[in-house]
Amino acid sequence: AVQPLAAAAVLKAVAAQESPQLIITGKQAIDDDANQTGQMLAALLNWPQGTFASKLEFAGDSVTVTREVDGGLAEHRL
Repeated sequence: AVQPLAAAAVLKAVAAQESPQLIITGKQAIDDDANQTGQMLAALLNWPQGTFASKLEFAGDSVTVTREVDGGLAEHRL
């Protein structure tokens, strides 16, 4: 089985070759449902992250992430 950190390291290598401005990952894995790879990838790349997003709004080089929280909706500009 591929561990989340190993998957994040592979995705980091792909990102180094492709130079994307945005990477979107899912929150669930079909094998262990660990929800770790996306967060580990952001840490390895030293990129900001928005987790559990329900809406993305793009404006120039930034993105506003809307996510559902216990009290309603929270917005974060990255």
